[in-house]
Amino acid sequence: MAEETMNDEASAPEEEQLSEEELAEGGAGGKKKKSKKKLLAVLVVLVLLGGGGAGAYFMGLIPGLSSSMHSDKQVGIPNIIYYDLAEFLVNLNTSNRASSFLKMSITLELPNDRAKALVEAKLPRIRDTFQVYLRELRSTDLQGSAGLVRLKEELLLRLNKILETERVTDILFKEIVVQ
Repeated sequence: MAEETMNDEASAPEEEQLSEEELAEGGAGGKKKKSKKKLLAVLVVLVLLGGGGAGAYFMGLIPGLSSSMHSDKQVGIPNIIYYDLAEFLVNLNTSNRASSFLKMSITLELPNDRAKALVEAKLPRIRDTFQVYLRELRSTDLQGSAGLVRLKEELLLRLNKILETERVTDILFKEIVVQ
């Protein structure tokens, strides 16, 4: 019998390694659960801190980063000027007797005051060039977004040719009606 108790003690070295707390928690399975809970808690804290930091950054609450990155003066963005042209109403080119009209309002995006002064000085030539080009269009030329992109490119090309020294950065459509 003495030999049996010695064999029992030798065959169970794992049980000796468990402390009283581990036995109370359910043995080695409790230790794994405890480490998983710690890991999960650490991950939750890291996610919350990261989300809070990102939110503070995008809201501009971090003074060193946000003001230098979002300031127009430091980035060097020019002061954009918008100039509205008078409305255009032209007959479109048709192959039959039915009339088709284009009514269009546009705004020019200019980089500076010199470009604005030049546009104002050459406004009669700009309107004439636009009128001649627009009267040669057919209603099918203006269909879909691709047609409007082509129209914008053509008008911008003609406009910058007239202005020579200054450039219009974009043409913005306020209204386009084809009837």
